[in-house]
Amino acid sequence: MMFLRRVWQRWNDKQLFLLALSFYTRLPHPQSLDYKQLPQAAVYLPLIGWLVGGITALSFYLADLVWPQATAVILALIIGILLTGALHEDGFADVCDGFGGGMNKQRILEIMKDSHIGVYGFIGLLLMLLLKISVLVAMPAAIVPLVLPAGHSISRLSPLLLMQRYTYARGNDSKASGAVYRPNFRELAFAAVIALLPLALLPVLCAAAIIPVLVATLLLGHYFYRRIDGYTGDCLGASQQVAETVFYLSVSALWIFI
Repeated sequence: MMFLRRVWQRWNDKQLFLLALSFYTRLPHPQSLDYKQLPQAAVYLPLIGWLVGGITALSFYLADLVWPQATAVILALIIGILLTGALHEDGFADVCDGFGGGMNKQRILEIMKDSHIGVYGFIGLLLMLLLKISVLVAMPAAIVPLVLPAGHSISRLSPLLLMQRYTYARGNDSKASGAVYRPNFRELAFAAVIALLPLALLPVLCAAAIIPVLVATLLLGHYFYRRIDGYTGDCLGASQQVAETVFYLSVSALWIFI
C-alpha cells in the first residue's frame, strides 16, 4: 500500500515530468521550470519512453499504410531522433569515439567532451542504426507498433540503473548536471514499473527480453567503471541505445517460438 501511494505521488509530480520532457525531448513545454530539480526528473525517463515510443509507433503505422515496411521503419526512427534531438544517439557516438580512441581515463573524457564526431562514432552509429532497421524490418509489421513503445520505455531504465550503481566520472562541475543523481530504491522501483508496463501489449514470452537488456546494461556499466571509474552523460545515452537495440534483437529472436 505504501508503495502504491508513493507511485501515485510520483505520478502527480508534474514539475518533474515537465522537466524531463524539456531536457530529454524537443516537444513543447512550459518555460518557467525550476531546473535545479532537473537531476531528480530522470526518474521519468521511462515515461518519456512511452511518449517517444508511442509517437514513433503511430508514425510507423501510418507510414506502413503507404510505403514498404523498410521505409516505414526508417521514417519512424527519424521521427524518434527528431523528438529527442538525437540526444541518446549523440551520447552513443561520443562513447564510441572516446572508448575507441582513448587509452586512459583522462583521454577518454577529453574525446567524449569534443563536439566533433570521429571515425569510431560514425561507424558505431551507422552500424547501430542499420541493426535496428534490419531487425524491425524482419518483424511482422503488425507487431512493430507494439515493440517500439516497449523498447523505448524499457531502454530508458538502463541509464537509471547505471546512475544508481555507479558514480559520476567527471564530478559535479560538468554541464551535464542532469546526469549527477543517484535514484533511491523507491524511485528506481517506480521507474521500473513504468518501464515494464508496455510489455503487457506483447505476448508473455517477450518479457524474457528483459534479461538480455539487464545483462547488457550490467556489462556496459562494468566496462565504463573499469575504464573511467563511473559514467558520464554520454555513457547514459549510450546505455539507452544499446538497451533499445538489444531489446529489439531479443524480441526478434523470441518471436521464433511465438
